[in-house]
Amino acid sequence: MSPTTTTEATATAAPPAAPAAPKPRTVSRDRRGRTVSLVSHGLLTVASLIALFPIVWLIFLSLGPDKDDYLHPGRIFDKMTFSNYSFVLQHTNFFKWLESTVIVALGTTVIGVAFAATTGYAVSRMRFPGYRKLMWMLLLTQAFPIAVLIVPMYEILGELGLIDSYGALILIYCSTAVPYCAWLLKGYFDTIPVEIDEAGRIDGLSPFGTFWRLILPLARPGLAVAAFYTFITAWGEVAFASTFMLDDQKYTFAVGLQSFISEHDAQWNYMAATAVLIAVPVSAFFYLVQRNLVTGLTSGGTKG
Repeated sequence: MSPTTTTEATATAAPPAAPAAPKPRTVSRDRRGRTVSLVSHGLLTVASLIALFPIVWLIFLSLGPDKDDYLHPGRIFDKMTFSNYSFVLQHTNFFKWLESTVIVALGTTVIGVAFAATTGYAVSRMRFPGYRKLMWMLLLTQAFPIAVLIVPMYEILGELGLIDSYGALILIYCSTAVPYCAWLLKGYFDTIPVEIDEAGRIDGLSPFGTFWRLILPLARPGLAVAAFYTFITAWGEVAFASTFMLDDQKYTFAVGLQSFISEHDAQWNYMAATAVLIAVPVSAFFYLVQRNLVTGLTSGGTKG
């Protein structure tokens, strides 16, 4: 055989087969992903049931006609009725309580959010002497328990002639809600670019005009969170309302519920029905602002 033939045979010989690549383990990954998804959904389902149980239980107890049905809840199934709701709406001062609570809650929300927004914006944008001390002072006010504050506040409001007035509760609730909301909104304003303020000044807007026309529309999610927190603070507070409101015609819901409890008796069926009715306006308010709640809570914590 000639050398040329040998060379050609060597060139045309097939190269050795490469080892087969291992198959990707997609099956095990899919199983692992499904397992994690099932566990996550299971935990979320359990957490949702735990969160919903008190609400469902309260509604269930409100359908029992007797005050002692909570001791034997199984008997409620045979005698469910809406008589507790009709009694609360027709034979109590429910609508007076509703009027007082709405006045106090909305007044606290409007005034509290206004002060918190201006305070948070000033601290976020302006570097005046003592601005850090101001924010720490606002935070420090949250450390005092209510029991310590009631006596000095009662004396101050008594000297101002504000005892047994809506203004007293609005002022007190604002002093509670504004410090927290100022911190919250300060963090949210930090996420808004400073260039927007500079653009407003170039267009001839005053600092307040920039804040009102440019910053507040962008801070709507943060304002929604602050408004919701302030509203809830005023809606369900008990200690201050029961101390400073003396006229039963000005009771808020939280104080009105106490009328169902005496020294030797407690009408739990009426309390449960009233509590369910109280939750309806709060749920409606939550529905109005819920679109902005998640955005406001997450964005407000990214800076500051």
